[in-house]
Amino acid sequence: MAKKKLYSTTGIVYSTEPGVVSNEGEADEMDTLPAGQQLLTVKLDAKQRAGKLVTLITGFIGKNADLEKLGKELKFFCGTGGSVKNHEILVQGDNKEKVLQWLHKKGYTKARKA
Repeated sequence: MAKKKLYSTTGIVYSTEPGVVSNEGEADEMDTLPAGQQLLTVKLDAKQRAGKLVTLITGFIGKNADLEKLGKELKFFCGTGGSVKNHEILVQGDNKEKVLQWLHKKGYTKARKA
């Protein structure tokens, strides 16, 4: 029978010294770029959605809370549902022109169609 590995690979079990334990698993979120510097891409997508169209907004750089807020505002403006997944905003339906117009109005001047 093979022996089980019962120890940590770092060799540290417990330490009270500051800075000894690394936070490798935690990823710091980047600060949100201003609206004029965001390079957003707006496109239609139907992959893995049973043929139903969604408007997909990608390229947002910033905190997840700000992405959620932007997604909520876009869904409210379009009057449809949607979600925020994998750092992308999904708005149900073919709302590409409407979303792009709203983004330009709100200061996302570098937003473009794909």
